Amino acid sequence: MKIAIDAFGGDNAPLEIVKGAITAVNLIDDLQVVLVGKKQPIEDILKEYGYVGDKIEILEADEVITNEESPTTAIRTKKNSTIVVGCNRLKDDEDVVAFISAGSTGAILSGGVFIVGRMAGVMRPALAPTLPNVKGGQTLLIDCGANVDCKPEYLVQFAQMGSLYMQNVCGIKNPKVGLLNIGAEDKKGNSLTHEAFPLLSEAKNINFVGNVEARDLLSGEVDVIVADGFAGNIALKASEGAIKNMLKLLKSEISNAGLFAKLGAGMMKGTFKKLKKNLDYNLYGGTAFLGVNKIVLKTHGTATAETILSCALQVKQIYESGIIDKLKESFAENL
Repeated sequence: MKIAIDAFGGDNAPLEIVKGAITAVNLIDDLQVVLVGKKQPIEDILKEYGYVGDKIEILEADEVITNEESPTTAIRTKKNSTIVVGCNRLKDDEDVVAFISAGSTGAILSGGVFIVGRMAGVMRPALAPTLPNVKGGQTLLIDCGANVDCKPEYLVQFAQMGSLYMQNVCGIKNPKVGLLNIGAEDKKGNSLTHEAFPLLSEAKNINFVGNVEARDLLSGEVDVIVADGFAGNIALKASEGAIKNMLKLLKSEISNAGLFAKLGAGMMKGTFKKLKKNLDYNLYGGTAFLGVNKIVLKTHGTATAETILSCALQVKQIYESGIIDKLKESFAENL
């Protein structure tokens, strides 16, 4: 299994990205990595961390697309950028199964659609992160930012892609699908959710259970939450911010508490560590871009070496599940 990784994407590149690649090839027996970026800095880091072996290849790319640039313009003009070079390698090399980047989200999505290519029958590919829920499992949110303006038919396809993903990658039989809305009642929502609701109810191969609210994002009551990219992104960012600030507040309250409270917190140190680990997005890899012809994974801009290892393990799980071929087969039937 060969994975291309953008070595210069994200806030901590290239050091953390290259360190993560070293850890990944050392821990995953059948893994080979193609690091895309400037050769000399990558070689210097490999040397610094004592990597010796033939499981890491360097693919030269001397440009980086920033978050401030227009994604579609940058994809067209920066032909030697890490994202363009990485997506082209993914498209052209049958041995490369995935491309991972912590870089510009818009550029990664544009590269996925215009270079890697949209699956036949898929109207709009969608970003689909898996989130930890309070029941100890995972919930898929689709879409969370790729398509801010949607048609009802897009949401039906998101539900179909999300259901197939959770069945094949996460092993959930007949996953429950909910539509993100401002209330659980059938009549709640805007024109998009009003039109999407009956279509989802009638769609084949979807276990649609109705509307869900943003507060249910991590509840585990449903396995797939369908949303347009605008609402989905707001729900995701709000949840991430709430978790981050809750942990900060908890730490602050313990620090300012009295002796007995601190003793109690000390006794629960293991519990707090486990809670923090369960909510740490770095351990959950990246966000799959479903609906393109190969595996494209967007991870956080703050990605660390641990994040890159998690992404490699996630790609292995996705690849071995055969979900890409299953999605292609499913949507080809609708042509």
